[in-house]
Amino acid sequence: MYIPGHFKIKDETLAFDIMKEHSFATLFSQHNGMPFATHLPLILNKDNSYLYGHFARPNPQWKDIKNQTVLAIFHGPHCYISPSWYETNKAVPTWNYVTVHVYGEVELQEDEHELMSSLHDMVSKYEAPDSSYNLQDVDAEFLAGMNKGVQGFKIKINKIEGKAKLSQNHPLQRQESIVNQLEQISNTDEQQISLLMKANLKK
Repeated sequence: MYIPGHFKIKDETLAFDIMKEHSFATLFSQHNGMPFATHLPLILNKDNSYLYGHFARPNPQWKDIKNQTVLAIFHGPHCYISPSWYETNKAVPTWNYVTVHVYGEVELQEDEHELMSSLHDMVSKYEAPDSSYNLQDVDAEFLAGMNKGVQGFKIKINKIEGKAKLSQNHPLQRQESIVNQLEQISNTDEQQISLLMKANLKK
């Protein structure tokens, strides 16, 4: 990924936070000599060394992905930045965004216990704290049948690249003006970008 120095995320903790908060990722690999992508949730293990996920078995991507170096992209908040918010008319539109790219090698999960453990972790992550749903309460025979329809995998993380394009290349006054404009827009992405920009201004 092309990352100018002032946009590079140098704090690995921030990169991990983005991966956790925006965990519905895009996973790229090579399949039959062509790029292939699947959109799916990926969750970090406790020491942030592996990503876990699962394919639907009819998805052909998993069949030749073993031992490949793959790319997982985590898409953070993003939004349009209007030059009308600047103090000058010598400007053009741009787009602010946050993203993390993760490279690693894929290992297919052959062990049923490991697959179930990762599925439990995934359900626990996304279910609301007061939810009545618990994977352990699901009929074991039904669950075993459903598990035959998925192929679990894990990605050994080898490299992480993070980019936060938050108008750091503009004067401070202009950055503050952008924040003020974004705060007036109710869309979630604009609100998140404004919060990230404000945090960056305080550094």
